[in-house]
Amino acid sequence: MSTVTTMTKEEIYNWIAKDLVESFEADPARISPDARLYEDLDIDSIDAVDLIVKLKQVTGKRLQPEAFKSVRTINDVVEAVHQLIQH
Repeated sequence: MSTVTTMTKEEIYNWIAKDLVESFEADPARISPDARLYEDLDIDSIDAVDLIVKLKQVTGKRLQPEAFKSVRTINDVVEAVHQLIQH
């Protein structure tokens, strides 16, 4: 897998939505920018760690755990990743 250092927010969202369906068996109908990871998509803390690892593989950058603690929705993940790749 090659790393991507420039992605638009839309590209990040699309990648995350696809990965949530493929890797975590999330219901595609429930995926939206405002979908809450834990409550709406049943993403638990182990799944969140797996997602962080995959994001590192895609971006080539390490997402700091502190940045992910405040993440609640898919859009929060998009914003955190977008900020990460901008720096």
